[in-house]
Amino acid sequence: MNSKQVAEMFDLTTDTIRYYERVGVIPAIKRDKNGYRVYTKRDLNWIFLAKSLRRAGVSIESLIEFATLAQLDGDVEEAQKQILKDQLQEIEKKLQEMTKTKELLQYKIETYDDHIAKFKTGEITDDTVEELWQMNYFQEKNK
Repeated sequence: MNSKQVAEMFDLTTDTIRYYERVGVIPAIKRDKNGYRVYTKRDLNWIFLAKSLRRAGVSIESLIEFATLAQLDGDVEEAQKQILKDQLQEIEKKLQEMTKTKELLQYKIETYDDHIAKFKTGEITDDTVEELWQMNYFQEKNK
């Protein structure tokens, strides 16, 4: 499989794949006698992992650290596993924050028409409008 095929397979540019290789996000790709990259299934797994983790917000630096460890001799498995655990914790935090935001958006959508109608009639004003940050609904869910 060549670089163009791999790029199409993962919906990446060949430049992105080359960048990942150049900076160490993925291990170096072996080349054939003509200097063309030859991708193995293991290489494809690395590219898939890098793309997936980047999409989830994992830093380039963490990916480089993980890939660098993979290329060292010795017991690196625990260090690699710890990087994965740390990244999972970060993603869990992000998911919690996204869930909070989703709930707020759902609430705003559900109450939008009523809220606007009350503003138009003067039933609520800029000074009497609900204080979202004080509402039990969001305080309980934000803990």
